[in-house]
Amino acid sequence: MATLSRRFLLTSIVLAGLVPAAAFAQDKPKEIRIDWATYNPVSMLLKDKGLLEKEFAKDGITIRWVQTLGSNKALEFLNAGSLDFGSTAGAAALVGKINGNPIKSIYVYSRPEWTALVTAKGSNIAKIEDLKGKRVAVTRGTDPHIFLVRALQSVNLTEKNITPILLQHPDGKTALIRGDVQAWAGLDPMMAQAEIEDGAKLFYRNKDANTWGILNVREEFLKDHPDLVKRVLAVYENARKHAVANYGDVKRVFIAATKLPDAVVDKQLKERTELTHSKIGAPQRESILAAGIALQQAGVIKPNVDVKAAVDALIDDRVPLTH
Repeated sequence: MATLSRRFLLTSIVLAGLVPAAAFAQDKPKEIRIDWATYNPVSMLLKDKGLLEKEFAKDGITIRWVQTLGSNKALEFLNAGSLDFGSTAGAAALVGKINGNPIKSIYVYSRPEWTALVTAKGSNIAKIEDLKGKRVAVTRGTDPHIFLVRALQSVNLTEKNITPILLQHPDGKTALIRGDVQAWAGLDPMMAQAEIEDGAKLFYRNKDANTWGILNVREEFLKDHPDLVKRVLAVYENARKHAVANYGDVKRVFIAATKLPDAVVDKQLKERTELTHSKIGAPQRESILAAGIALQQAGVIKPNVDVKAAVDALIDDRVPLTH
């Protein structure tokens, strides 16, 4: 009864306007869990410089960094609640959203050409049609997987016409070079490394079919801590601007984390990674929607799904990039 009375008293005080309702808002978390990935150079610079740690030190909030090896892992961690923010490709985020992953896409960290179809040195595979009946390494639920599906669709083929070998990106590259598969839906920097060090060939490229590098947040975290999300994005944006103005810093951090040679890093960062975008909006909606429709036509997304509504539910462009 005493507990009930106290609850009634608190409610009465709030209703009377004596104490602002915000005083009973969600408590701040003890830590913010965010990923870093070699396909997201801005995240690597952010981690190296400790910018988020500096931003949230005064709040007593620690930053936990988690490496993700592909969009599928970032989405898995977000869905499990072990990440608050995760880096993915735009189309992969859409598929995750359609499959019930409670996320919002809130920021653009890159416009990449991070995927292509790759074969080994000396291979006679020269076009998409040559994949028929071949073993192809792919990481399901990632942009390279979506790229492969769309490429096959463009020549009236499906995954049923090939033998998909499901591997994480680094293992896909190894399988290609070792000869365990005849082709690979590649991802940088492993793809650039295979080109330079092993003579691998990018036999099919389509920059427009690479969907954007997107930062996602768990819906619950965004709802409970909108101010923290705003602050995270503001720091992210400062790191992205620094990356654009200081290529040497990005390259140094990248090499330190990956131990890759200069030529491989330059190929990914200089030739195939554009960091001049940040605000999420119409271009991302259009690209992700086009990918979603193509995936629906290919049977990856069920025919009864309203893809446009799913894109609208995924993208949240209301979080400002300054604070």
